Amino acid sequence: MNLCIVSEYNCTFDDFAAMVGQSQEQAQAFLADFELIKVHDHKSVMLINCTDMEAFQAFMTTPEMKQWDEANGCVDTVYAMERVN
Repeated sequence: MNLCIVSEYNCTFDDFAAMVGQSQEQAQAFLADFELIKVHDHKSVMLINCTDMEAFQAFMTTPEMKQWDEANGCVDTVYAMERVN
C-alpha cells in the first residue's frame, strides 16, 4: 500500500531525518521503498510503499516511537494513496 505521511514537529528536519535513518533497518521488514521530503525545518512528507500494514502500525506505536513523538511534538497525518490512470 502506498502511503503519504505528513509530519510536523518541534525539532529540526535534520533531527527528524536522523531518527528516520536510525529506524531504517527495522523498517525494511515492512517498507519496500520510501522517500523523505523536507517541506520546511519543522515539516516533512514521507512517501512509502508499505508491504505489511500491521507491522508498520506496530512499529509506529512502540513505546520508543511514542516517547520520541511526545518529546519532539511530532504529529503524523497518514494518507493512503492510489495511482490514477
